[in-house]
Amino acid sequence: MRGWRLTTLALMATLSLPALAAPPKAPPAASKAEAKDQTKALLQFQRDLASVLALRTDAEPLLAAALLARPLPDAPEVLSYHALLERAARNEDAGPAVSWAQLADCSRKSGDCPNVDALTKLEQQAPDNAAVWLLKLAVDDHQGKKDSVRTDLGRAANAKAYDDYLGNSLKALANSVSQLPPPPATFSPLAGAGTAGVQMVLVFGLGSAQPMPGFQVTARFCEDNKSDQGVVDDCLKLAKVLEWGSSPLGRSLGLHLRETLSPDAAQQQGAKTARLNLIWQMQRFAQLNMQGQGDKVTAQKLLALARTGGTEMSVILSALRTYGIPAEAPAGWEPAKAES
Repeated sequence: MRGWRLTTLALMATLSLPALAAPPKAPPAASKAEAKDQTKALLQFQRDLASVLALRTDAEPLLAAALLARPLPDAPEVLSYHALLERAARNEDAGPAVSWAQLADCSRKSGDCPNVDALTKLEQQAPDNAAVWLLKLAVDDHQGKKDSVRTDLGRAANAKAYDDYLGNSLKALANSVSQLPPPPATFSPLAGAGTAGVQMVLVFGLGSAQPMPGFQVTARFCEDNKSDQGVVDDCLKLAKVLEWGSSPLGRSLGLHLRETLSPDAAQQQGAKTARLNLIWQMQRFAQLNMQGQGDKVTAQKLLALARTGGTEMSVILSALRTYGIPAEAPAGWEPAKAES
C-alpha cells in the first residue's frame, strides 16, 4: 500500500485547491494585508451570493448556496449548510449529488461523520455506484464489522460506475457564481483575471470540498487479504471500475490495485505507466488553475468546462485538450523532477 500512499500524496500536492471545508483563498494580492482584506471581502461575497441563491426553489442553486455558505462564520440558520441542503433534498429534481453533499452535514467532534441518514439514502438512490459502497466500507471498517466490509467490497466491485459527484458540485457553483458581480475588493487590480478569476477560485475551491470514500481502508483490505483469491478477484474488478471513474484519487487506487494484484506483468507495467501519466495530468491542471487566477481567458475557459456537468476527470482532461497539453507524460519524466 506504500506505493499508493506516495502517489496519493503526489496527487494531492499538485492541487492548488483548499482543504475540505476551508474557505477558498483569495486571488493573488499585492501584499499580505491586501490578501487578508480580499479574503474577508470574498467571504462577504459568498454570503451575499448564498443569500440570493437561497431564494431559489430548485435543487441545483440550493446545492450551490449550501457549498458557498458552508465555510461562513456565524451564518444565520436559513443560510446554514444543513438548512439549505434539506431544502434542496425536498425537491423533485434532487438526486444523489445532494445526498452526497449531505454526508458532510455532520460533526467530526461528536463522531457522527459521515451523516448516516445520507449514506442510507445513497444506498437506495445509487446502488450501482461504487463510491457509495466504498464509503460504507470505511464506516463498517471503523465499526469493526468485518463481514460487512467484505460485502461492501463485493458491491463496489460489481457496481456499474464510480462517481463522487464532484462534477455536479462544480456545475452547480459554475452556474451560480455569476448571479452577482464580485466587488472590486475581492480581487487585486494587479491580477488580470478580474471577475472571472474570483468566480474560478470559488468554483474550484468550494467544489473540491467533497466527502471522500474509504480509499486507504480499501487499499489496506485488499493488501491484507492477498491470500484470499475471492478478495483478490473483487479487488481487481473494483480496479477496473475505479480506473474509468470520476475521481483522480479513485483512478489512482484502481491503478495501484492492478499494479500490485494482477498476475500479468504487462498489466502491472501498464498500470504503473498510467499512474505516472495521472500525476502528470494533475500537475498540468494545477498549473492551469494557478494560471487562471491571473489570466481572464484561462479562468473563463475553466469555468465553461465546469458548467458542462462532467466529472472531475473529464473536466481535467478537457482542460488539457483545450490547451494542447498531452495527457501522457514525456518520456523519462518523473514527478520528482517536475518544475515547481
